[in-house]
Amino acid sequence: MSSSHQLFFFFFLIFFSAIHISTSVNTCPVSCSATGLGPVIRFPFRLKDQPLPCGYPKFELSCNNRSQTILNIHKLGNFTVQNINYESQTIWINDPDYCLPERFLRSFSLSDTPFRVEYLMEYTFYNCSSVGITETDFPGSRVISCMSGDKFTVVAVPTYRFNVSGQGITGLCRVIDTVVMPVFWPSWSGLEQGVPLKWDRPDCKSCEERGGTCGFTNDFTPILSVVCANHPGSGLPRSARYGIIIGVAIPGLLCFIGIACYLCGRVRNYYHWRSHHSGTEFMSTITPQLMVILTGLDTPTIESYPKTLLGESRRLPKPSDNTCSICLCEYQPKEILRTVPECNHYFHVSCIDGWLRLKATCPVCRNSPEGSAIVTPSTSMLSSSSSSSSLL
Repeated sequence: MSSSHQLFFFFFLIFFSAIHISTSVNTCPVSCSATGLGPVIRFPFRLKDQPLPCGYPKFELSCNNRSQTILNIHKLGNFTVQNINYESQTIWINDPDYCLPERFLRSFSLSDTPFRVEYLMEYTFYNCSSVGITETDFPGSRVISCMSGDKFTVVAVPTYRFNVSGQGITGLCRVIDTVVMPVFWPSWSGLEQGVPLKWDRPDCKSCEERGGTCGFTNDFTPILSVVCANHPGSGLPRSARYGIIIGVAIPGLLCFIGIACYLCGRVRNYYHWRSHHSGTEFMSTITPQLMVILTGLDTPTIESYPKTLLGESRRLPKPSDNTCSICLCEYQPKEILRTVPECNHYFHVSCIDGWLRLKATCPVCRNSPEGSAIVTPSTSMLSSSSSSSSLL
């Protein structure tokens, strides 16, 4: 692997680690709604399929097939969650079929739950045969449309008002039951608004007011100690600091190892090159080398080569020599040819003269005419000889 590829590989590792750190953030917060319009589910709440450290015990929620957030209350059943206010620690619940009074008419108890209600009011429910009854007929009453029918109307009247309006309503209606119900003070403002439930533990109000997020210390312990994290001015949480240290240290170590390997390779190649060339220079000083240099011929030597004037028959001693091997043209009558004496090959005078001035070899057989090879000592031999002379 080349040095540039090694550096690219280690920088890629650093980039990948940075992405991994950024995508390793706590993924507990979620919403049941695909559009994100539903309540955000985060500590102390968690979905049933999320890890235990995501939420506090007994704060489990779930999602139904209508993308609604569901809270199951012991002995009361499932309720839809309309909103969660983490600063006031309030959760608004409603009936999935939007008929809360009918649910609470059966029973109402928050025992064995972490929730409580701030306001309770005792109501008496009446079944009135008169369909035209309205809330103005009995001040303080509420018509329960989801429990009413075509031939009767169900109304709920606060019990403390019975002495005021009881005489009028009992003449037209029969009592269904008297129950204690949670209400939204100052009045029961409608079924579509739901009912608020409060929780006191874990207490994360101050943390939420500072813009922080509650969570367990060390993820999850039997003590269930809760701390505030990520609020402005508090610095990074310990888990985030550990993640950054690990995320930076590992790529940094890999980068250091890569650079060290790259430098070691360069140093090793350098010493290998030095040792190779040092050995060559040493052998050159011990064993003088002779260098044979082939040069072109001078003009008198070339002019000494025989010439031949072709006749009309263009006959040559060698029938195959009918074409100049340099220009690849056939010989024509009355052309002057020159012969290389060592091999008796024929060429145009202009072609062979130019060739022999550059190279002292026959273009066809590569034979060198006698006297064209000059033996000279190599540079290393000359340097060695000069060194020896200086020592003498």
